[in-house]
Amino acid sequence: MELWIFASVAAALFQTVRFMLQKVLSIGVLSTAGSTFARFAYAAPAAMLVTLVYLWAQDANVPSLDGWFWFYAWLGAITQILATVCVVALFRQRNFAVGITFKKTEVIQTAIVGVAFFGAEVSIAGWGAILIGLIGVLLLSRTPGLEHGLWKSLSSRATVLGLTSGFFFAFSATGYRAASLQIDSDDALLRAAITLTCVTASQFIAMALWLRWREPGQVTAVWRARKTAVWVGLTSMAGSLGWFTAFTLQTAAYVQAVGQIELIFSLLASVLFFKETVTVRESIGIGFLAISILTFILVI
Repeated sequence: MELWIFASVAAALFQTVRFMLQKVLSIGVLSTAGSTFARFAYAAPAAMLVTLVYLWAQDANVPSLDGWFWFYAWLGAITQILATVCVVALFRQRNFAVGITFKKTEVIQTAIVGVAFFGAEVSIAGWGAILIGLIGVLLLSRTPGLEHGLWKSLSSRATVLGLTSGFFFAFSATGYRAASLQIDSDDALLRAAITLTCVTASQFIAMALWLRWREPGQVTAVWRARKTAVWVGLTSMAGSLGWFTAFTLQTAAYVQAVGQIELIFSLLASVLFFKETVTVRESIGIGFLAISILTFILVI
């Protein structure tokens, strides 16, 4: 198995655990923005520590970072904040599995954004795998709570939040890949670690200032919830490092397609942790997603 595939699967697993913890925090503990901030507040120090240790172990220097690096890094950072806010808000509207299901529209949106704005290339087989995965997402989106008219389903608050999160995650993924490729180094892990450190530090500062201005008391609340929130940060850091490593090695659309396995992890979490029921339609959707993932592994 290629490194980028392993990194994508590991990142999807860590991301599932992180979203589980954020869902718990968003229910009566923190606000939507506070739950989002918890991710960056505890991830930024951990990312910096990991990067410093890696630089020391490799006897490497911090590479120079030009203006284009910061442009793409901040583009990814801002859109990731907005995407995470949408997902956490979505958890207040629907159950965990449905929230992640809507989020997974990021796969097809990532491909479109990558081709339209960043000159990425997707093969015919790659597009086929993406479409197979999209069928799985559409099947899974037809939950009992959405068994009504198509327009009402598409215009509901949950659907809008989900599609919007996927849109922002698409820009985030392609932005991070573009940023990491601006770093002059052949070491994919070094590029990923540097990008992760710069991004999480920027997100921490931006959200801390925002909360101080708009939601006084939430920064303190995040500190009080540290027994859970610290794990949000650590799983976020581990997941982001996996994503960034994969993005430096492969086109963002392919990475996100393999990352569809996150939906399988989320359905397992729904059943085992949140005690939700998986329908026959959802099981069929999982099958389509599995075919999509296997297709990517076999054709690339």
